[in-house]
Amino acid sequence: MTRTEAYLALNLLPQVGPVRVRKLLRHFGSPERILAAKSSEIVQVDGFGITQAESVAAWEDQIDLAGELKKVQDRGLTLLTQEDELYPSLLREIHDPPVLLYVWGQLTKRDHNAIGIVGSRHATHYGLSATKKLGFQIAYAGYTVISGLARGIDTTAHEAALAAKGRTIAVIGSGIGKLYPPENMALAERIAQNGAVLSEYPVDRIADKQTFPYRNRIVSGWSCGLIVVEAPVRSGSLITAQQAAEQGRTVYAVPGPIDKPTSAGCNRLIQQGAKLIMDGADVLDDLMTLFPTAPTAPKVEESKPVASLTLDEEILYKAIGSEEAHINDIITASGLTSATVAPTLMRLEMKRLIRALPGRRYVRLV
Repeated sequence: MTRTEAYLALNLLPQVGPVRVRKLLRHFGSPERILAAKSSEIVQVDGFGITQAESVAAWEDQIDLAGELKKVQDRGLTLLTQEDELYPSLLREIHDPPVLLYVWGQLTKRDHNAIGIVGSRHATHYGLSATKKLGFQIAYAGYTVISGLARGIDTTAHEAALAAKGRTIAVIGSGIGKLYPPENMALAERIAQNGAVLSEYPVDRIADKQTFPYRNRIVSGWSCGLIVVEAPVRSGSLITAQQAAEQGRTVYAVPGPIDKPTSAGCNRLIQQGAKLIMDGADVLDDLMTLFPTAPTAPKVEESKPVASLTLDEEILYKAIGSEEAHINDIITASGLTSATVAPTLMRLEMKRLIRALPGRRYVRLV
């Protein structure tokens, strides 16, 4: 038995979980030694009664390890343990890190630098538009966008990252063989080509009300910071935000209209201390402040030089100049029509070459 297979066996054991596995590892030193231990030895570990100890000692009767390994192989999945180099260091530090992750796709060291984006399944046009903008900007800047593949905000965050030709990770609340929601299978396939779909659950585990909030700790724990785009006062996204705060992550929230229930949760988060953001640059600038000595993502200005812009984009970029400029002044200086200027400014903003300021003013970022 390999060490990874031993971790898989522990992950499959019922009623054990990451916290108890961590205690077992501290006591025995390795997953192989745990599986070789007698119940009289296991019962000495804090949190284990005689029933649980006997269950672990009789692990071969509790699980179908060979069957699960075959499912992994048949689907072309890989298994990631806490001992693997690609296992994110931030996730390893939380109270209950996954014992093991099933990976559909390919992880890279770059994925250690991830920003979570979550929100309502029943998103409004406002929420979806904000998510498109934020997801695109963050992925374009070089960070991996991580979310939960749920309907609404999660789905849009993944799609925005892919549109930016960036990387994205989906952490699902079911086994990969029972992907939920099923209509996102095509999206999951695209994600697996430009990132990964992950689960800590056995391949054929069906999602339920407990698996979703439990998987959220992975989204928040993996992330350098968590963005909540849109959420009512009773929302799973607020649970994720609470988990992020408990894990020591910075929580960002997109403000919304005070008369819209769909934004009440985000507005409340801001009241409670979450950082208000209106643009992906707000998050990126803040993260550079938190990690000033080692920027972990490539700068957009290095990967997207002005010389590669379209003609209209270059004209507008030059028209903004080195100081803040009002949109009317930009239109006058560029000689372009207002119908051309508005969408072109948005493209420049998404490329993180300019920033929109209050009062319809714009400023260069590079």
